[in-house]
Amino acid sequence: MQFAIWIIVIAVAALAAARLGAFSGRAPNNLGVRDGRLKPPSKTPNSVSSQADLWPEAPQREYARIAPIALGPGGGSATIARIAQVVEDLPGARIVERRDDYLYVQFTTAVMRFVDDVEFWFDPTAGVVQVRSASRVGRSDLGVNRARIESIRARLQAPAPG
Repeated sequence: MQFAIWIIVIAVAALAAARLGAFSGRAPNNLGVRDGRLKPPSKTPNSVSSQADLWPEAPQREYARIAPIALGPGGGSATIARIAQVVEDLPGARIVERRDDYLYVQFTTAVMRFVDDVEFWFDPTAGVVQVRSASRVGRSDLGVNRARIESIRARLQAPAPG
C-alpha cells in the first residue's frame, strides 16, 4: 500500500513539474538558415532533418534522415504558406516565426509539456522545402518528430479544403 502511495505522489509531482515547464527545455539560439543549411541533427535520436547528409559528423545522421517536402502549386512561398495553414490546425502548434521562405513552429505536448522545434525552409537551389524537427529534451523522441513531419506531408498532398 505504501508503495502505491509513493507512485501516486511521484506521478502527481511529475505532472505538476511538467505544468510549470520543467520538461519544456530552452529554445535553441541557433535556429534558422546559415550558409544554406538548417541546424544539424541532434546528437541523440530525437530529431529528423532533410539535410542530415550535409552533416557527415552528426552521430545520428542515419536515424535523422528524412525526405524534404516537395513544392506545391505556386512554388516555395506558396508551399510555406500552405505548411503554415496545415500546422495551425495541429494540436500544440505555435508559429514563432513566419517569412515567405521560412517557418519556425514550436509544438508542445498536452500532458508533459515537452517542446519540439520545427523548421521549414524553401531551398531555392534544391527546389524543395527543407525540414528539421527536434525535441529539446530527452534522448529519444519515440519517433514523434518523424511521424509529425510525415503527417504534415500527407496533409499537404490532400486536396485543399474549400
